[in-house]
Amino acid sequence: MTTPELPVRSPAPSAPHVPQHRVHLLTLDGTPKEKATVHLPLAFSTPVRVDLIRRAVLAARSHRRQPYGTGLTSGRRHSVRWSGKGKGVSRSPRLMDSMTGAQAPNTVGGGRAHPPRVERIWAQKINVKERKLAFASALAATRVVPLAQARGHTVPKDAHLPFVLEDPVEEVMTAAAARGVLEKLHLWDDIERARDHSHLRAGRGKLRGRVRRTPRSVLVVTSGPDRARGFRNLAGVEVVSVHQLATEDLAPGGDPGRMTLFSHAALEGLRSRLGEVAA
Repeated sequence: MTTPELPVRSPAPSAPHVPQHRVHLLTLDGTPKEKATVHLPLAFSTPVRVDLIRRAVLAARSHRRQPYGTGLTSGRRHSVRWSGKGKGVSRSPRLMDSMTGAQAPNTVGGGRAHPPRVERIWAQKINVKERKLAFASALAATRVVPLAQARGHTVPKDAHLPFVLEDPVEEVMTAAAARGVLEKLHLWDDIERARDHSHLRAGRGKLRGRVRRTPRSVLVVTSGPDRARGFRNLAGVEVVSVHQLATEDLAPGGDPGRMTLFSHAALEGLRSRLGEVAA
């Protein structure tokens, strides 16, 4: 009796190699530092998922939405009567000693049929893994030049995104010094774009303190709060600590590809936040 041959098991496929992208470490003069390149965290190699990014941004915005609703007696503060059946008129409630309809939703000044309720829950939920993947995907989108151009950014020629600068950039405390840094990086055209396209808001927002609308420009990420404060007064520029960096900062409105400027210390802080080891 012969022993049956066992089928040969093929080796398990190895995990696909994830490339780790590198960028130049720039000085405040806008020139690459000699023989200095920075390995970006592996999150920058994540595939860009626009659907997850928009889902995370909408969830974040929904948590800031303020509940609102009408008063319980709005449109119903009338002294009304019902004329009864068989009078040849509709059965809507009418004002006392009058044929003018009131209080019902189909009458002038009456209460709404289905008004907004304060009890409604506007907050949207998102899974933890989806939120983390959306953040990594938004980081990866900052590396793609076509996405930045699709957002309307004026990207310098032959630029490698994102920009990583030396740590002295966090000591820029005046708008004049910040402008000098951005001009040497050839990013001042994007600031002028945001400034020139700032316009008066349409609608009721003008009555609620949101008078002007300014497009988003460069995002400056620092290693801690109250650093690089000179960038804050420039049109469309935002300064965010790496510990408070969120998907909404990297993809305002859910559109990925914001032009981002990291300090070297902020990039290392992001690496530790993501739980990665420096290369």
